[in-house]
Amino acid sequence: MRIVRRPGAFVCGIDAAMDVIGGKWKVLILWALNERTCRFGELRRAVPGVTEKVLSSHLKELEDDGIVHREVYAEVPPRVEYSLTPLGLSLNAALEPLGAWGRDHIYRGAGTGADPGPSGAEGAAEPVAGLGQP
Repeated sequence: MRIVRRPGAFVCGIDAAMDVIGGKWKVLILWALNERTCRFGELRRAVPGVTEKVLSSHLKELEDDGIVHREVYAEVPPRVEYSLTPLGLSLNAALEPLGAWGRDHIYRGAGTGADPGPSGAEGAAEPVAGLGQP
C-alpha cells in the first residue's frame, strides 16, 4: 500500500510523519476531511488557495499512504468522495496538540490581550521570545 517516495531509512518517527504530511496543503486537507467526507470541489473550497493540480496530487499521495480513502460511485455524472481511513483519523488525532500549540502561539504573538480561545491558555498576551520579534 505504501509507496516510498525517497530512498533510505527514516531517522526518527517525526521524519516518517513529515514524509506523509509534508507540504503546505496536506495538513489542511486532513483537517477538512476530519470534519466530514468531501467531494473534490468541496475540498477545494475548504482549502482556499490550493490549486486543482496540487490538491489532486496531494490526495493521490495521501491515498497511496493509506491516509485517505477515495470512493468512486458508478453514477452519471461520476461522483467521487474522499474520507479519512482509520490511519488518517489517528494521524489527525496526533496533529491536534500541534493545532493547540498553533492557536496558543497566534494569541501569544498578537500581544493585544486577545481571547486565547477554547485552549484556555493563560498569559496569552505575552509574546513568545524569538518568534517573529525584532
